Amino acid sequence: MATQLSVRDLHVRFPTTRGVVEAVNGVSFSLERGATLGIVGESGSGKSVTAKALMNLLPRTAEVDGRVRFDGEDVRGLAVTGGEHFWGVRMTMVFQDPTTSLNPVKKCGEQIAETLRYHLGQDRATARKNATALLEQVGVPEPAKRVDQYPHQLSGGLRQRVVIAMALACEPDLLIADEPTTAIDVTVQKRILDLLDSLRKERGMSMILITHDLGVARGRCDEVAVMYAGRVVERAATETLFDGSRHPYTDALLRSIPRIDQPSHTRLDPIPGRPPELISPPLGCAFAPRCRYAQPDCLTSVPRIASAGEGHDFACHHPANTRDGREALATNIAAGVTAAGLEIGQRRRS
Repeated sequence: MATQLSVRDLHVRFPTTRGVVEAVNGVSFSLERGATLGIVGESGSGKSVTAKALMNLLPRTAEVDGRVRFDGEDVRGLAVTGGEHFWGVRMTMVFQDPTTSLNPVKKCGEQIAETLRYHLGQDRATARKNATALLEQVGVPEPAKRVDQYPHQLSGGLRQRVVIAMALACEPDLLIADEPTTAIDVTVQKRILDLLDSLRKERGMSMILITHDLGVARGRCDEVAVMYAGRVVERAATETLFDGSRHPYTDALLRSIPRIDQPSHTRLDPIPGRPPELISPPLGCAFAPRCRYAQPDCLTSVPRIASAGEGHDFACHHPANTRDGREALATNIAAGVTAAGLEIGQRRRS
């Protein structure tokens, strides 16, 4: 399959009165045509900033470096030369909160039709007709009625479907879904994800699915990239990542998920501590203060990207599920504390 999107060494910095925030720090990945890439990680890991950088939606104060190519075209160059019919047409985005994505004083049909008129030059009657058809396609009941309703008259699930209809109006090649089910009732989440997946297959789109839910990523994505402190720390085919993760952060995320085969009331294994301050990141591995595997070299040098096989990359000095990682973990358990001062093993339980 051909590579559709290529991101290389993407950096996003935000100057503040306290210093420069390194929100995205050297992110690289690629996406094949028709595939789905999942980007997972905790809040503040840089997932949404990465997506907004691709969509040219960052504030003017943001400092962006790196190379982004879409079907061989320089995406960052379009921001300078004028790409008003690129974003929203070939590459679109669904945001996590439909309430803030929709104009509260415009009817839903008008907001969809506006996209069709601006990008495709359709007249008002044609745009309204196509807006109604789009609402029907995304599963909105009584679409002819909903086109004349305002966002506040719809439920959260229906508002998100309207946002999806707007994103799909110009038949994009790539859809970026930024936690599209966060603000929706849990009973509606599966329907929205099923809808996105079926529309992707039907239209031959590619999709980037940003989520903090590893279960969603496993069931919906061909490949998963794990982000932490502005970096991609591991990337692999979905089943490879879940069956043989290498980065301790990925391993910790998987261990923190409740499993259906566990007894009732089994205590979860949370990740200790909190993500680092991105204004003055640590000298070594950003995850070291929270990592069970941390050794002295983790505190002094940032690990480089290594390969665990075809398409499986990670950045760790002592990777999980390897002999080196098991030895590092055993050493820390025996000592009761890691090189970063995290208490584990007997000392932590006492």
